[in-house]
Amino acid sequence: MDIKKIIYRCLLGIAAIVLVVMCVRSVLTPIHFEEKRAARELDVIKNLVDIRTAQNEFKIENGRYAADLDSLIIFLKTTPKKEVFKQGSLTEKQLEAGMTEQKAVKIMEQACLKARIKEKIEDPDALYEFVWNNDKTVIQNGLQGFRRDTLRANMIQSLYKGQYTEETIDRIIYIPYTDSQKFEIEVNNDYTTSQGIRVPVMEVRAHYDTYLGDLNDQERVNLIDKETKLEHYPGLKIGDIYAPNNNAGNWE
Repeated sequence: MDIKKIIYRCLLGIAAIVLVVMCVRSVLTPIHFEEKRAARELDVIKNLVDIRTAQNEFKIENGRYAADLDSLIIFLKTTPKKEVFKQGSLTEKQLEAGMTEQKAVKIMEQACLKARIKEKIEDPDALYEFVWNNDKTVIQNGLQGFRRDTLRANMIQSLYKGQYTEETIDRIIYIPYTDSQKFEIEVNNDYTTSQGIRVPVMEVRAHYDTYLGDLNDQERVNLIDKETKLEHYPGLKIGDIYAPNNNAGNWE
């Protein structure tokens, strides 16, 4: 057989193999990209949700959002969380008679204060037992067994139920799959609605270029271009700096 024909056939064979490989890669590359993207976004979303939890608690305590993530971490580490211990409840008859939770709490506070001063009772359980059985106002209003105590709990343990400690809570402000890059944050604590109502707003986000930065460049560029054309943020975020949305995530 002519050597030229052999070489020609070999080259055709190699070209065919290359084409097959290219076709397979063109099909598998987007699939692999989307699989990795989906897996990574679960971790990014978890951190965003944890930040949202912290910011909502910060707002409850301070009436505003933390302007930066470092301040948010300091808040979590240094501020105890207020938790109300509840025992007993008001009956329908008491509510119909005009008794409210606020009134009942005030009556109990005054009764406990009086008993603490006069009877020198310091133990909380003993104090309530004495008040329930001896205070005329408490008895007249049928508040025996009614108790409300404001307790101070560890903020991190209370919010995250053992997921983090003071040593590990910092990780929530870093975007997974990056070299310790922090989430972007914007806050406007003076946002005013068209009705003139002040509503603090915030936005925390992670661009595709951060947590997908080491994946296929072309697939990432295509994804960013697609979301940009749809006027969507090209990445994951919670909240909206331009309009209150209850800090919803753009994946929700």
